[in-house]
Amino acid sequence: MSTKPVATRQIFGETLARIGEKYPEIVVLDADLSKSTKSELFAKKYPNRFFEMGISEANMIGVGAGLALSGKVPFICSFGAFVTGRFDQIRMSVSYAKARVRIVGTHAGVGIGEDGHSQMALEDLACMRTLPEMAVLQPGDDLETAAMVEELVHYPHPAYLRLTRQNVPRLHKEGTTFKIGKFQKISDGSDGVVFATGGVLSTAYEAIQALKQGGLSLELVNASSIKPLDETYLSQAIQKHKEIITIEDHYVIGGLGGAVAEYMAEHPGSRLHRIGVYDTFGQSGTPEDLYEHYGLSATKLKEQIQKIFR
Repeated sequence: MSTKPVATRQIFGETLARIGEKYPEIVVLDADLSKSTKSELFAKKYPNRFFEMGISEANMIGVGAGLALSGKVPFICSFGAFVTGRFDQIRMSVSYAKARVRIVGTHAGVGIGEDGHSQMALEDLACMRTLPEMAVLQPGDDLETAAMVEELVHYPHPAYLRLTRQNVPRLHKEGTTFKIGKFQKISDGSDGVVFATGGVLSTAYEAIQALKQGGLSLELVNASSIKPLDETYLSQAIQKHKEIITIEDHYVIGGLGGAVAEYMAEHPGSRLHRIGVYDTFGQSGTPEDLYEHYGLSATKLKEQIQKIFR
């Protein structure tokens, strides 16, 4: 596995292809986007276990649910905006039926770049969090993605896996493990804690390292399990730190920040600051320019965090 920055969607495809022999119960479905979701890597190796459903996400969800109820472990793939846009099918065919479907949404957030708002998943976490027993996961780098995909093979409930189009650097160490419902600390800090998830984990890390040079010490936590949350870690953070910050490439309503806010409303003790995309639409541009525009670049994150501690 390369140590160069790589998209989590790429590692998702590579991991499925690698573990397919170990787990013959895995099947993969895609909605005419296998080159983009990287499910094509599994398709090339196991063509008899791959199903191209065409531009018909609702049908793909129903077929995936049927396969899950027949004993298979289906990974159904599309852009996050498209697959979660079929929320009514997910609600009934997957969640209500308790079908162990792994819904894979790639191209998350404004970080996808030039494709613009129509293809940016910005409300998907909010939607999927509402469904009973639905795990909502978002890896921060290649190593965590690989561990997360294999963990999902064994998970007894449905799950939503959110992946990046853009390349992200590695922040975990070789041999990293992943457990649903657990956060992972990336770096120590004494002045406050930052919970970041997905594509912005690396820009948060850069911002925190820059702030450290100016004397501000912040703990960075990879909040890759958005549902279930790591309530034990959150409880300890609230007791330890006065300032809690969440950072995500998603609307601040209903995503990681919303999940942490709900917990903190019943467990007060710290102040919460949510950083993400506010009440506006995405637009077309390079990933770097969009992160700068929406306040998610390392430079903009540094500025916003500095204001919190003034």
